[in-house]
Amino acid sequence: MKKKKRLTLSQKRAILGLTFISPWIIGFLVFYARSLALAIQFSLSEVIVADTGGYSTKFIGLDNYKYALFEHASFNQVLVNSIFDIVIDVPLIIFFSLLMAILLNQKFKGRTIVRAIFFLPVIMNSGAINDAMELARQVIAGGLSAASSEAMSATSSQVNMQFFLGLFMDLGMPDGIINYIVEAVGRIYDIVKSSGVQIIIFIAALQAVPSSLYEVSKIEGATAYETFWKVTFPMVTPLILTNTVYTIVDSFITSQIVDVAYEEAFTNYTYGLSSAMSMLSTLVVCIILVAVGAWISKKTFYYN
Repeated sequence: MKKKKRLTLSQKRAILGLTFISPWIIGFLVFYARSLALAIQFSLSEVIVADTGGYSTKFIGLDNYKYALFEHASFNQVLVNSIFDIVIDVPLIIFFSLLMAILLNQKFKGRTIVRAIFFLPVIMNSGAINDAMELARQVIAGGLSAASSEAMSATSSQVNMQFFLGLFMDLGMPDGIINYIVEAVGRIYDIVKSSGVQIIIFIAALQAVPSSLYEVSKIEGATAYETFWKVTFPMVTPLILTNTVYTIVDSFITSQIVDVAYEEAFTNYTYGLSSAMSMLSTLVVCIILVAVGAWISKKTFYYN
């Protein structure tokens, strides 16, 4: 009787992984693949919408891409600004999320409520609520903050930002770092609002670190600083890659480049040009993801 061949551990893990992502694969094939094919077709065509509601396409090759890159008034500038925003926002969001996750992973009273507060921006990041929050932020920034600054001008406790910038310059801090700090301070609202999901993922990663590693480091006399860099940080590096990919994609989804493509499609009714812009921005995102993913993967530590 022929003995039945058993699956190896790696094969079982591969099957488990495929089973885990199978809902995404099915959803991609059913809902997204056809839309992607139509977007590529539209980007290479002139889309003519009929009065009856249908449409027809006329193949024009790469004309939409050429117009978007070389003739459109704002596409290139908006695309560059979106990339610049990613360069600034992604490191800050990852650092802030990891810092908050470490603090929220500690045991203290009201920990669940504090965690919920940090996740609230994700829940409230929907249409009407988001618009209301944005309006409130503008009122605070333009109204109350201006009034408070005027009130503080008569006191000796006024906070002068130029003084601190001058202090940093006197200390010999490079201009690039100073500009980065200024940009980060100006984006603090967006950074906090965009960090909810990343904080939850990092908390899950921290809770998955074996307690035996911390016990060993304590026995060996390691300080909290050494424990973080030798134990905590290496163990969460796989989730740093996950959060970085999520943050880059999320930043582009909410960037101004989406608004430009939306305006071309539903205001100017140039569906072909809008599709070309979407394809170009998607290509840029993919290049950034491949480059960043390859770099972080070299630094990632996997615990078996």
